[in-house]
Amino acid sequence: MTRTLSWGLHDQRPADIQMEAIGLDEVTPEWAWGGSRGAGIRVCVVDSGVEADHPLVGHVASAHEVVQGTDGPEVRPTEPSDTCGHGTACAGIIREVAPDCELHSVRVLGERFTGSGAFLLAGLRWAVEQGFDVINMSLSTTHTRFAHELHELADEAYFRRSVIVASAHNTPVVSFPWRFCSVLSVGSHQEPDPGLYLYNPSPPVEFFAKGRDVLVAWRGGGTVRTTGNSFATPRITGLCAAILAKHPQLTMFQLKTVLYLAAANVRTDKRGLS
Repeated sequence: MTRTLSWGLHDQRPADIQMEAIGLDEVTPEWAWGGSRGAGIRVCVVDSGVEADHPLVGHVASAHEVVQGTDGPEVRPTEPSDTCGHGTACAGIIREVAPDCELHSVRVLGERFTGSGAFLLAGLRWAVEQGFDVINMSLSTTHTRFAHELHELADEAYFRRSVIVASAHNTPVVSFPWRFCSVLSVGSHQEPDPGLYLYNPSPPVEFFAKGRDVLVAWRGGGTVRTTGNSFATPRITGLCAAILAKHPQLTMFQLKTVLYLAAANVRTDKRGLS
């Protein structure tokens, strides 16, 4: 009796799925994103909204918000605006790294950074369903009752090639979704170079980018100087956009590998920290 395994190779042969491997020495920052400005990549900021036409952000392609509907949280179109400045700050950093990407926003936070796990989940689900290439989440929830659904949604995004870049919590607590392996998790470093990012050999945080004493866009067309993993995360989001614009065939697994190999603290025969 012959059984067909659901997740097996079926009637394909090894030659049917062969592919060219990328040599370790070939993956350099220049190879990965050199010359790329993120053109053609759709990035969604799941946050407090994004202020329209901020000088450091520019055009916002679409804006949505999560509201309480009759049967629970629902997403509806809205004018691009920001309730507290946090989302605009993230969008400005993304635009700095990938100036030609297409920026979208879904608001899940209200004034004074208030929000709920249910709104976060609804906003993320909507973003995944829209098929955005990269989703920036500089926020998380500590409520474990949302963990299972968030985990399933993060896995769904992974298989759909929607890259969720999630901020680690600023304090040593367990929160979600940054702790899931199917997302790309980010913490901050305090080095002065804004372009420097590092691979973390000690999980669960995977990468570090500049997030301390950062000048960011804020409400009212202005700027503020602030600190937090929230502001390291969009640097990696922008980098993902730049890489995917140059190498659109990459899966999430391959993208993480490229980020690992191109990190400043990872040595190859050609490069590494001196």
